[in-house]
Amino acid sequence: MLYSALILGLLSSLHCIGMCGPIAMMLPVDRHNPAKKAIQIMLYHTGRLTAYGSLGLIFGTLGKGLYLAGMQQQMAIIAGVLMIVVAMTPEKIFARYNFSKPVYKLIAKVKTGLGNQFKKRSYKALFITGLLNGYLPCGMVYAALFGAIAMQNTTLGFGYMVLYGVGTIPMMSAVVYVSGFMSGHWRNKLASYVPYVAVFIGMLFIMRGLGLGIPYISPSDASLFVQNNPDCVVINP
Repeated sequence: MLYSALILGLLSSLHCIGMCGPIAMMLPVDRHNPAKKAIQIMLYHTGRLTAYGSLGLIFGTLGKGLYLAGMQQQMAIIAGVLMIVVAMTPEKIFARYNFSKPVYKLIAKVKTGLGNQFKKRSYKALFITGLLNGYLPCGMVYAALFGAIAMQNTTLGFGYMVLYGVGTIPMMSAVVYVSGFMSGHWRNKLASYVPYVAVFIGMLFIMRGLGLGIPYISPSDASLFVQNNPDCVVINP
C-alpha cells in the first residue's frame, strides 16, 4: 500500500498549490544561477520531507501499537473510513475547528522571525521554511497520516509520509520555476478531483482490512488478531 502514498501526494499537490504555493513562490532562491536554484529548492523540499517523515514515525509507531493489540484489519478499515471523512470535509471546517491552531500560531511567529534570514538567502532558512511548512495544518496531510497509521509499522509509517511528500515535489517545484503556473481556473478544476482520489485510496485501505482474497490489495490470509500462543509444528530430522 506504500504506492498509494505517492499517488496521494502527487494528486493532492494540486491542493497544495493553492494552500502552500504562495510560500513556495516567495522562496528567496537565486533566479540567475540554475544549479544554485535547484539546490535551494531541494533544501526546501528536504525540510518538508523531514517534517512529514517525523510525523510518519509518530503515527507509524501508533499504528504498530494497535497492531500488537490485535487490531490489524480493524485499523485498516478505520483508517480508510477516516481518510474518506477527512477528504470529503470542506477545508473551511478544518480552519474553523482546528485543534492545532495553537501550534499554527507558534509556527506563524517563527516564520515571521525568519524574514531576515530569507533576505540573506540562507540555506538554513530554506530548510527551516520547508520544515515549518510541512507542519502546517492541512486536510490532505491528515488523510496521509491515517494511511501511515494503517501501515502498522514505524518504518513503513515513516516511508509512507516521505513518499507522500515526494509525490508533492513535482508540482511544488513547478510553482517556483514557472511564474503563473497553470491558470486559477484549471488549478481549481483539478483540485476539485483530489478528494475523490483520497476517497479511492481510503476504499483501498477498507478493502485491505476486509480480507476479500484479492491478491496484493485485500489478501484473505491477514489475521484479525495477534496470536499469543501460535501453534507450532516441530519436524525432527
